[in-house]
Amino acid sequence: MIAVESALAREQVDARLIMQVHDELVLEVRDGQADHVKALLRAQMESAAQLSVPLLVEVGMGANWDEAH
Repeated sequence: MIAVESALAREQVDARLIMQVHDELVLEVRDGQADHVKALLRAQMESAAQLSVPLLVEVGMGANWDEAH
């Protein structure tokens, strides 16, 4: 979560991390920046740990949490 916050600030995107629910992060993102934030989030989360197997991340988008799944 800290790395995601730092990356959002560094990239100066109009998005904010609003909560974590178990292994999910929920962000509010301006419409025009959703694809950029999606790629940034995937890169940050997949490189969060060095494992012997790939760490795969699913990113969903929607107007609310239900639609994002």
